[in-house]
Amino acid sequence: MKKLFLFVFAFAIMGAVQAQIKTPAPSPSQKIEQKVGLTDVTLEYSRPSMKDRTIFGGLVPYDKMWRTGANENSKITFSDDVEIGGKNLKAGTYAIFTKPGKETWEVYFYNDASNWGTPEKWDETKVAAMVKVPAIELPMSIESFTMMFSNLTNNSAELGIMWAKVYVPVSLKINTDKAVMASIEKVMNGPSAGDYYSAAVYYLESGNDINKAKTWIDKAVSMRSDAFWYYRQQSLIYAKAGDTKGAIKAAQTSLELAKKAGNDDYIALNTQSLNLWQGKTEAKK
Repeated sequence: MKKLFLFVFAFAIMGAVQAQIKTPAPSPSQKIEQKVGLTDVTLEYSRPSMKDRTIFGGLVPYDKMWRTGANENSKITFSDDVEIGGKNLKAGTYAIFTKPGKETWEVYFYNDASNWGTPEKWDETKVAAMVKVPAIELPMSIESFTMMFSNLTNNSAELGIMWAKVYVPVSLKINTDKAVMASIEKVMNGPSAGDYYSAAVYYLESGNDINKAKTWIDKAVSMRSDAFWYYRQQSLIYAKAGDTKGAIKAAQTSLELAKKAGNDDYIALNTQSLNLWQGKTEAKK
């Protein structure tokens, strides 16, 4: 019995040791984060190795859809809209599939990035963009499948795909100028109504300078005279500043606009505040 116990104990120890053994992945994953102009581009893929195998035309057949790497499909994520092959791609994540050829490759950006390898059923409606690019012969062999970004400018980058003796360049266009011009225009035009409104409400709720809050909410209201919720905050700020008459006037305007909009919540809130403030005004007389 004792021998049996020792045997079981030893077997359990061996199992625990084996469970802790870690080995390298045959196709290690890589994640690259690249800023192109103002756009964040993230690339995630797995990297198989040649291992003395014929890659293109062998392991990877010509003219057949390939996952472009190993394991889960390769993915690329854009924080802003981009242009590939003359087509606009919305900000988001796309799977990268390719169809290698001897002289040219077809590179696909696929809306569904949740596949393990190529999709069981290819759906052309999910192809956000497809571009044909030349397969450039390299003077040396690349052992590990590699994807990278190069030739960076403010408005473009090149997504490079290479393995064995093949390099495939894919041009990415980023409309950085549009984003920069929009930012410049916004700053030069000064804060928006929403900026003034947010600053005023923050000062009200955090107990900061209430007079600054009054100035900012007045500017916000002057730019959005149709917003009943702006007038509501204006009434609260005026009340906090001790200007009851101003608070009543703002609440009355908010109430009228809320009635037109059919917003029962703001009707009730303004009615309650008006009863309170008007009662205080009457008591002072």
